[in-house]
Order: sequence, then structure tokens, then C-alpha cells
Amino acid sequence: MRFIKQSTALLAICSLTLLSACTAITDLKTDLSERVFGREAIELEPLAEFESTATAKILWQAKLGSAGNYDFSPVVEAGVVYAASAEGDLLKLDSTNGKELWRIKVDEKLTGGVGVGGSLVLVGTQKGAVYAYDNAGKLQWLSRLSSEVLSAPKYYDGMVIVRTGDSRIYGINADDGSRKWVYDRTSPALTLRSSAGLVVDGGAVYAGFAGGKLAAIRADNGKLLWEASVAQPKGVTEIERIADITSLPMVDGPLVYAVAYQGRIAAVDRATGRVVWNRDISSLTGLSHEDARIYVSHAVGSVYALDYATGKTYWRQAALKDRQVTAPLPMGDRVAVGDIEGYVHFLKREDGAFSARIKTDETPIMPQLVTINSDTLLAQSRGGGLYAIQVK
Repeated sequence: MRFIKQSTALLAICSLTLLSACTAITDLKTDLSERVFGREAIELEPLAEFESTATAKILWQAKLGSAGNYDFSPVVEAGVVYAASAEGDLLKLDSTNGKELWRIKVDEKLTGGVGVGGSLVLVGTQKGAVYAYDNAGKLQWLSRLSSEVLSAPKYYDGMVIVRTGDSRIYGINADDGSRKWVYDRTSPALTLRSSAGLVVDGGAVYAGFAGGKLAAIRADNGKLLWEASVAQPKGVTEIERIADITSLPMVDGPLVYAVAYQGRIAAVDRATGRVVWNRDISSLTGLSHEDARIYVSHAVGSVYALDYATGKTYWRQAALKDRQVTAPLPMGDRVAVGDIEGYVHFLKREDGAFSARIKTDETPIMPQLVTINSDTLLAQSRGGGLYAIQVK
């Protein structure tokens, strides 16, 4: 059996941010770690043996620098990969072989990235700055915001849209970095500090917040369109009442989907904000979709395949308990997830059975895997490795 230290596991999932009542933070951290992880360590069961029906191999790998306690996700755009690390490294790589095309060192510690669009490469920093570079790695502008940027900035229709750690969302002019609008909201006293970002689609910005709220905001002016309750806080203690959306929403046709920690997954009508269906599933890393199915990673490690219209379960893979699995990545006949020990697992789309498995390094895989093509994905590890993995 493998033991993961309590402190490491806690940092890998979340850290507590107290906006008020700071004196209680020690007790709250202890309470949360004991409830979720046990007093001393997580005891991981050995991985289940299975008969492989596919072969996974690492095509290439690159060294980025450590991610620290922050989450990063690479971006694939026009045959190249952009990736970043907390140490300030921003890289452009050839997606076919991992050849480094350029590497720059940002002057600040990076905490959010990478975003790509409008011929810009975008990263955010611990001090609340957004740096915009062109495709050649030349700095175009720098914009200062209210607090650290914990997720990737997004480009949309001449604007860069950025979420900061104090629950504000900014619309920034993509030409010069000037501020055009800001959406602000009040957060509960106790929230999970997370890298939950935002999704922009059809002129609307979708973002999940503390308390299980999903908001739709106009991308052109930052005005609220609607707010829906994905989950309702419940329980006696403050920790039991945490029901935050800590992962990206997902848009599919007329619906937007979101899932909350200690809460529910819900399908919401994009036009009205009406909840079409919901069910009790808790997730920290999130969900994805492909071919009328929703895939979601449960907070305790199970992976679910659900019907997109009703939430009905097609299958559940429960053999990854406590492995802090990433959001699922659909890849045709397979679904991929990474885990806390650096493994990437491939499940069969039809029934969730294991089909292949490969080890990267000894550190956790970041919450979001990324597709290069139909049979190849990118996995970034917390230790600073970037791996192109092919499965056939």
C-alpha cells in the first residue's frame, strides 16, 4: 500500500481562503484534513491488475519547472503547444516532437495559464498581473488587476477575460490591456481556494462560484444574465457547508453543465438559467462531454459516465479511490484520467473498464488533460513534466 502525506494531499486538492474570521483557520484546516484525508495519511490501495486492450506510450516529454501549489494546463494551437510553470517559465513547443521553439522567463511567479487567442499568449501572476505575448514571445502589454490570477485568461472577440482570486472577473481590451469592465460579487466567509476558471461561448461568460452558484455574464459588458444554484450548502459546521464549484463549467448545445464539491452536478438551460436536471455527485476537478455523454470525476476517485439529457448513469469506475483523479478526457473509444501518483489511466468508453495505463513521474497530474489529436494527449505534472502520450 502507498501512503500519501496529509499535507501533500491537502495542497494537491485545495487550500482554505478565509475572507473573514481568520482566527479559525487552524481548526478549520485540521477539521477538513481529518474529515477528508484521515489524521496522518491517505492509504492508497494497489492499482487493480487488468488485461490491456490498448497500448500507451510517451511520444515526447519536456521539462517546464515546478507548478508549486498552482494548477496549469497546456494549450495546443495550430500545431504548437504553449505551457507554463509557477517558476515563471513560458514555453512554445512543436506538438509533434516536443522541440522547444522558444522559452521566456516572466519576471513574476506565474499562477494561471496558459490562454491563447487573437495572436496572443496569456498568463497570470501571483501579484494579479496579466502578461500578453505575441506568438514570437514578445511582450505586447501588461495589465494589473486586484488579486492573483489562478486560472487561464481567455480570449474572446477582441477581449481578454480574466478571473482573479477575489471572485472578480475582468474584461480587458486585447489590443492594449486596458480595463473595459469588471464583474464583482460577494463570497462566503469560508471558500475553497481553487483554480476554477471560466468558459466563454456565444457571447456569454460562464463561471462557477462558492456556495454552488453558476453565473452567466455578458462578455461585452460584464452584466449578469442569470445565476443558477447548482448546489445548496448543507450541514452544521462551516466546512460541511462548503459547496463550491471548483472546476470549469462545460457548454454543450442549449445546456451548460457544472458540478460542485460536496454538492451536485447540474444541467442548466443557457437561455434562462433554469436547472433542467441535477443529481448528487461531488467533484473537485470537473467534467467533460462527448457524443451525448457527460464524464465526471467524483471527489473520492470514481469516474462516472452519465446521459447528457437526464443524468442517468451509464457506468461507474470505482477502482481509483482516493487517487485525486483529474477531470476525464474523452478520446473516441476511450476516456483518460490522471492521478496523484503520476499515472494516466485509459478507460473503455462503453463500460469504463481499464484498457491501458502509463506512468509519467512521481508527482500528481494536473486537473486538466489536453488533446493533441484523436489518439494523443498532453499531461502536465505538478513536478514540472509535460508528457505527450499516445494510446492505440
